[in-house]
Amino acid sequence: MADMKQVVDALVRGRHGGLVASAALGGLALIAGLGLRALQRGPAAEAGGQAPAAAAVSDDDATLFLRVMVAATAADGVIDARERGRLDAAVAESGLDVAARQWIARELEDPASIDEIADRVQDPEKAALVYAAARLAIDPDTMQERTFLRMLAEALDLDDDAVARVESGLAA
Repeated sequence: MADMKQVVDALVRGRHGGLVASAALGGLALIAGLGLRALQRGPAAEAGGQAPAAAAVSDDDATLFLRVMVAATAADGVIDARERGRLDAAVAESGLDVAARQWIARELEDPASIDEIADRVQDPEKAALVYAAARLAIDPDTMQERTFLRMLAEALDLDDDAVARVESGLAA
């Protein structure tokens, strides 16, 4: 499902348009940059590091990012009209075929659990990318969303410093 890269990219751009535009990055590159920043320590982390090319993101990784973004969005039990509108716009922009649209509809009906997501992650780099994708999907303004992010970080074995670096990257 190569189209999933386009959906993830459109979702991030729709959600964080100013951040993406000011950095001259697409959504996938922003996820990659935040993930890289989460793993760095010392001066390189403060400088922001160099983001890997978005083309290096596999179709499977893009699908995983989309799954965690949907799960994060549904973490508070409600996908509100604004969130649904953003997702619908991203799907429309990406020009998904019928099968891919049906896949997304099924994900929305039954979002992946944190354990299902974490089971697909085998290394710290991917863990940081998955967490960054989840964090880009939401503003954690409810207790359920904050709990989701905390539990996701724990399931992915991300330490508090890595999580803080993702947050500081979003604030930059």
